[in-house]
Amino acid sequence: MADAEDEKASTGEEQHHQHLSSSTGDPEDPQQTAPSEGTEQRPAEVAVARPQRSDLSVEPSLLQFKTRRFFVLRPGTLNQAIKDVVALVNEEVDGSFHSIWLMAEVDHWNNEKERLVLITDNSLLVFKYDFVMFSCEQFQRIPLNIIDRISHGQFSFPKNSLLQRQGEGVRMFWDRLREPSFISKWNPFATDFPFITFTDHPVRSVSDTFTALCDIQNFRERLREAAQKAHAVKPFPGKANGVLVLNQPIHIEAYVGLMSFLGNQNKLGYCMARGNVGY
Repeated sequence: MADAEDEKASTGEEQHHQHLSSSTGDPEDPQQTAPSEGTEQRPAEVAVARPQRSDLSVEPSLLQFKTRRFFVLRPGTLNQAIKDVVALVNEEVDGSFHSIWLMAEVDHWNNEKERLVLITDNSLLVFKYDFVMFSCEQFQRIPLNIIDRISHGQFSFPKNSLLQRQGEGVRMFWDRLREPSFISKWNPFATDFPFITFTDHPVRSVSDTFTALCDIQNFRERLREAAQKAHAVKPFPGKANGVLVLNQPIHIEAYVGLMSFLGNQNKLGYCMARGNVGY
């Protein structure tokens, strides 16, 4: 009888121990501890994956929004513009078409103006193209065999000037003996300068296509090669047969330039969407 009672007591203790183990969980059993660990770690993982408000930046989105406002980025616009300006190449005068570039012209008052630029056998063609109406408004033809100097470097202004400009420019000269008149320097609409200046277009970093189209260093080298060939094939009387390339500051002799400041800040020289109006 004593053995039977001891066996019952032992059996009761084992059942009680198993009941406690099933309700509290054995800490040495991985199958029981895993769910609790997963439950404890999940909120931490979610907190790590979710970006904090302070880490978010609106600058890339704002930059992308500003860039997308340029009409040259609209689907099919660039291809149509290239077709239109290439069709204006006069093969008898200009020769064969070689390359096209999207640039920003900087005038003598520091105003930026959107331009399509073509290099042909004999000419440098600069087009003012309306990307809204798909029409060429005006163009300038510069014979390559009269270009005698190409300067490239950072922009500079007079000591007392209130203006400034970042980036690098390229300037082509074709009549080093002729200096602009005093009236031309102070006339914002004057076009009789013996040089032309280009800099990067704002959409150059949008894609690889536009990076190549707006590559001002590559443009400078291709222009130099084309001008050298034009000098060799058709020398211009009174000019040396060659092009001098100089790495020096691109000087703009402008002082106040309120008009250029407002125009460049608002990109008035470009075809782009401006609220409900595009021009």
